[in-house]
Amino acid sequence: MENWGIVGHEWAVHLLRQALEEGELSHAYLFTGPPGVGKGTLAKALASALLCQGDPRPCGKCRSCHLVASGNHPDLFWVQPESEAGRLKVEQVRELQRHLSLTPNMAHHRVAVLDRFDQATPSAANALLKTLEEPPDFVVLILLAPDTDSLLPTIVSRCQVVPLRPLPLPQIAAALQTRWGVEAETARLLAHLSGGRLGWAVRAATEPDLLRRRQQRIDEMVALLRAPLTDRFRYAAELARDPAATQEALDIWTGWWRDILLLTGGVEEDQTGESRLTHLDQQARLEQMAAQFTPAQAVARIQAIRLAMDRLRRNANPQLTLEVLLGFDL
Repeated sequence: MENWGIVGHEWAVHLLRQALEEGELSHAYLFTGPPGVGKGTLAKALASALLCQGDPRPCGKCRSCHLVASGNHPDLFWVQPESEAGRLKVEQVRELQRHLSLTPNMAHHRVAVLDRFDQATPSAANALLKTLEEPPDFVVLILLAPDTDSLLPTIVSRCQVVPLRPLPLPQIAAALQTRWGVEAETARLLAHLSGGRLGWAVRAATEPDLLRRRQQRIDEMVALLRAPLTDRFRYAAELARDPAATQEALDIWTGWWRDILLLTGGVEEDQTGESRLTHLDQQARLEQMAAQFTPAQAVARIQAIRLAMDRLRRNANPQLTLEVLLGFDL
């Protein structure tokens, strides 16, 4: 399959394909990048190439490729936290190590993908170190995380890091139209909203509730700017109960204030005349708000949201973090 059937990330596919063909695969890879950028897709493609029984690999047609696609290959293990807000536990790592100590069933390799490894508990991360230091010859480990900073340096140093970057927006819009049959104007909007994350764009195209929640979070934030302190604290307490909703809201708000910054600075178009705005369908509302703020004020709000996101990644108290952000910083 051309580029292993993946949209974009050609350099990463070339790197992995060359290592596979030359027999120089690393025993452990760390794919980094924002959620929805394609880490899981690339991990699944590499697993398919490693376990494929056809030629060229992955062929997409043999029994192994079909089993990988369905998630049922006996030599592929996909480990992740048990819930969106949960942690990857040491018991899960030890169970994986038990499976990896056994010889392959169908292929020459056993492949383990550890998704959202930044959410591993310290004991789980330390437990994996033994396998990273002395892996069986037939084992290939693939760790997925947003960045290297969220992992122990001892973990990162034992992996080959493959950093995935957001894709160009025209490439995402084109893929949405050709592969998923999305209408051109909707594909353009979703590409801008995705920030270069194809996985997010595909979800938005197939799950209408995603766009509904985006509109809701924007409306709530705008209303909070004029709300009394008690209402803002009440909202912070409610949002803090759902870590996934908190992350989603902060992502949306960051994009919103970035758009306001672009408008206040008069740089809302790139050199080709294409809009730089994320929320293309909200331009009139954005322009109305931008007239009320200076660039410095917009920057301050972006920095405040990013600081809150960083604190949450470091396990700060969610309610207190959101109270500071919504009660004072915004």
